[in-house]
Amino acid sequence: MTETAVRFLAEIQVSLKPTVNDPEGTTIAGALGNLGFDTVQSVRAGRYFQVMLEASDAVTAEEHVKQMCERLLANPVIETYSFKVTALEPA
Repeated sequence: MTETAVRFLAEIQVSLKPTVNDPEGTTIAGALGNLGFDTVQSVRAGRYFQVMLEASDAVTAEEHVKQMCERLLANPVIETYSFKVTALEPA
């Protein structure tokens, strides 16, 4: 880590847009019903990422995470994403 950089943890959630079919979620909901969880109405599956990064400040870290999501981690045609960036204490 450089002297001016701060370590950040980005927690990223990616999920299908509400209008997109979710066969994985449907399968999970059916399996939960088969296990006796009769109160489950539906399930939407998604992905969770933890990314450790260095940046000069929180605004820069957030911009980098946004670019990561838009360029690789999420498909903007069918998915949405949200994230939280937290500065970490020096080791």
